[in-house]
Amino acid sequence: MTDTITLEVARYQPETDAEPVFQSYQTPFRKDWVVLDALNYIKDKLDGSLSFRWSCRMGICGSCGMMVNGEPKLTCAVFLSDYAPGPVRVEPLRYFPVIRDLVIEWTDFLEKLKSVNPWIVRDQEKPLSEGEHLQTPAQLDAYKQFSMCINCMLCYAACPVYGLDSLFTGPAAIALAQRYNLDSRDQGAAQRMDVLSQHEGIWGCTFVGECTKVCPKHVDPAGAIQQYKMAAAIDRFQSLLMPWRER
Repeated sequence: MTDTITLEVARYQPETDAEPVFQSYQTPFRKDWVVLDALNYIKDKLDGSLSFRWSCRMGICGSCGMMVNGEPKLTCAVFLSDYAPGPVRVEPLRYFPVIRDLVIEWTDFLEKLKSVNPWIVRDQEKPLSEGEHLQTPAQLDAYKQFSMCINCMLCYAACPVYGLDSLFTGPAAIALAQRYNLDSRDQGAAQRMDVLSQHEGIWGCTFVGECTKVCPKHVDPAGAIQQYKMAAAIDRFQSLLMPWRER
């Protein structure tokens, strides 16, 4: 087994560079090292100018998402040994503007996320004297899978629809909308439906399914979108047959 491995890292400064270039670095090869360890070695020992994001190193914060050999990955969760003998090509996530090197601009995603009200919406809060909103295990199970999203945006980098249409709300935001729709404490489904029943919402999805394949938390955004489509179709038929009903 080799003692070193080559990382080909995308370098880009929009202020001065016409396009990204790849720079090769030799890093130690250790079986217990993940790709993020090699990037930190480069940053600490070889080239302090390299820019990338990371925080927890435990697959929780979602900030270290990058393209590794062409696939969206959390660099804290993929081992160098998975790519031996190398080289390992590391690039910023696809379809997002690049701020510098491996650092992407998140604003578009955050605006889309905010648009679906990813929090519990209540028409009226009950008095504190009545206690908290209790849930059964079955009610928790209804949305628990979709609540595991860590906003890493790997699903956006894997989604060909988002790559072609930047107006598409995208898999993570829709999955989180469905998470709250399925929460027994929430009363905001109608508000979210008004936003996501548009073409750039759920109907923009062509069910390629790549978002679910790359999700490190097994959230299944593709499944959430299909559930949402069914709910939207039912809501539409009900509005036609029973226009007097309350949503």
